[in-house]
Amino acid sequence: MIHYISPERLTIQRVGEIIENKLKIALSDEAVSRITRCRQYLDDKISECDHPIYGITTGFGSLCNISIDSQDLSKLQENLVKSHACGCGEKVDPQIVKIMLLTKIMSLSFGNSGVQLSTVQRLVDFFNDDILPVIYQLGSLGASGDLAPLANMCLPLLGLGEVLYKGEIRPAAEVLAEKGWQPVRLVSKEGLALLNGTQFMSSHAVHAILRARRLSALADKIGAMSLDAFDGRIEPFGDSVNAVRPHPGQLATARAVRSHLEGSELISQPKKHVQDPYSFRCMPQVHGAVKDALAYAGNVIETEINSPTDNPTIFPEEDIIVSAGNFHGEPIALPMDYLALAIAELGSISERRIYRLISGARNLPPFLVANPGLNSGFMIPQYAAASIVNQSKGYCWPTSCDSIPSSQGQEDHVSMGGNSATKLCRVVDNTERVLAIELFNAAQALDLRRPLKSSPELEAWHKAYRKVVPFIDNDTVMSPYIAASVEFLRTNP
Repeated sequence: MIHYISPERLTIQRVGEIIENKLKIALSDEAVSRITRCRQYLDDKISECDHPIYGITTGFGSLCNISIDSQDLSKLQENLVKSHACGCGEKVDPQIVKIMLLTKIMSLSFGNSGVQLSTVQRLVDFFNDDILPVIYQLGSLGASGDLAPLANMCLPLLGLGEVLYKGEIRPAAEVLAEKGWQPVRLVSKEGLALLNGTQFMSSHAVHAILRARRLSALADKIGAMSLDAFDGRIEPFGDSVNAVRPHPGQLATARAVRSHLEGSELISQPKKHVQDPYSFRCMPQVHGAVKDALAYAGNVIETEINSPTDNPTIFPEEDIIVSAGNFHGEPIALPMDYLALAIAELGSISERRIYRLISGARNLPPFLVANPGLNSGFMIPQYAAASIVNQSKGYCWPTSCDSIPSSQGQEDHVSMGGNSATKLCRVVDNTERVLAIELFNAAQALDLRRPLKSSPELEAWHKAYRKVVPFIDNDTVMSPYIAASVEFLRTNP
């Protein structure tokens, strides 16, 4: 099956389907027409224009007042890519790199960037053949786009840099030769079109949102199991009490928890207590707020990946070339910082439920184990969860509120959205680990409630979980079971 790149809106869900199902992509006829029309217009404009055009016949950034001779325009673009490839730190996840290729192709396909069709097609070839440029997490200011990471992404087009191919990191020149491909020779404006853009930021956001949507649903399911194992009350999840404060996420969470617990013997038994702690009772309000944040961020990011974000922007039909600021990451940096905060809260409330489950309350043994004292049981998994939550809280400091001027002051306000993006992904990783620890605890507590049973749905999920993580009778090494719990969440919705 082939996904055709066209002006039709590309959804985050569709990106996930393309990546997960390893679909090939191809340029639609309309995309080809738009790309070639814009390139021809730009060639004609350069030949007839008697004044400088930023980044096309001039230098870049604060060097914008230096004109470049026509015979040096190709060298100018090549130099741009090489000099900007300054990425540092950890390598970017290959799945995110693949999303970067896809979203860069999408951005260039609108016909406002002035690139050669052959350049875009080579990016398509890289995507389809899983030739993934080696990119690094640090280096973007999220202002003139993601200059450093996109430079590292585009080096292999020129036969430079490294790629991950068939499980090995290799020099790009070797892989191009193996494929029988000549390095791309950039023409005027192309280096700028490739390096300007928000694809590093937005691709991390797409990856994080896809995972966070899944974690949001899992948090409701795990929270429902914890509620049942803690002998909690169902009344706070009723339609009436949530409908009077009808935030969409709150309503959705309440209904999800009720659905997960339908038919539970535990939830329907008489309760001696009149209230539950907030970490149980306020799941609709907290999990729901996360859902609403996800919906908002998703809409913003979808707009971003369906937009040309390089500079200058070319409008052949209007006969104008505009040097503006569509590469600036502020529109997505702010939502990414907000989303990191929201996803961290999902982990924070989960850790509090873990703490309650091991507290020895409501006829559960302290630390969920027989012979406490001889056994520490589930004491330290809660420590681990607390440590992880603490780290996520540190990541919630918004990088978008900082700005360090660059390019001799020409780029005097930057978004730092690249750092917003990478820390968002770290918060998602951390929240997944905390939810896995909660499931580890909730499953143990549920077994301690026997012979009473939870709902058919949760009992079936519990049974599947027990195939990979056993009931803990006596103290054992816990790390492997936490790792197995993480993997279970990734493979069992």
